[in-house]
Amino acid sequence: MAQKQYPVTPDGRYFVVKGRLWRCTNPQLEEDERQRLVNQLMDARRAVKAAKKIACSKSLKAARENVNAAKISLGERGPAWWDDGSPDYNRKFARNTPYAEWFAGLDDE
Repeated sequence: MAQKQYPVTPDGRYFVVKGRLWRCTNPQLEEDERQRLVNQLMDARRAVKAAKKIACSKSLKAARENVNAAKISLGERGPAWWDDGSPDYNRKFARNTPYAEWFAGLDDE
């Protein structure tokens, strides 16, 4: 199954899904570290699914905390991974950010 490609902002900080910006993984991570963290994230997501299946709230809470920790380590949540002082627009609608003109131009492609 082919993975769907989402548009990425010109600066590489976000990808767009249904008009909303989502922070990309920190590109400064070494490939082996990035892969280790992605594997950790996938394990945590599987643990969320398993905890939901057995309706165990304690396991679900721990699994969700592990998902969050992995996403923070990847740079997708928590402090922004860039250091130029630009604000973080994670989870904002692109049309309400400085990326609005770029996003509007995607319809022309």
